[in-house]
Amino acid sequence: MSEVIAESDAEELISAARTAIGDELRSVTYFTPDGYEQVYLRSDLEPGANLEAFVDNERLGFQSQHTYGDTELGEYRANVRIFEYGYITRVIVGDEGVFVTTDEMSIDRFEEVAAALRGVLSEP
Repeated sequence: MSEVIAESDAEELISAARTAIGDELRSVTYFTPDGYEQVYLRSDLEPGANLEAFVDNERLGFQSQHTYGDTELGEYRANVRIFEYGYITRVIVGDEGVFVTTDEMSIDRFEEVAAALRGVLSEP
């Protein structure tokens, strides 16, 4: 897999996620319609998850942002999936997306991480 994100941009995403989430951050994966790159994996976790399947699922969000684009709910911000032992939070801006996985944590912190990640993806 070739590099799909500049190292400095990846570091910004990691920094934003670490600041908002802290030690509960498990992984950060950047993706586009055509590529992806896991830019962070916490050191106590084993690499080898079926990342491509996760990315394919999260890419559905590119269509979702159009589906939800003109509703009375307002602008799409993020998607949070709740699992038995943690969460996935996905943010998409234009043709770039990022999802982070976390350990269990307070649900209130997800708006903070979504705002931080959107800020990085929105930068020129």
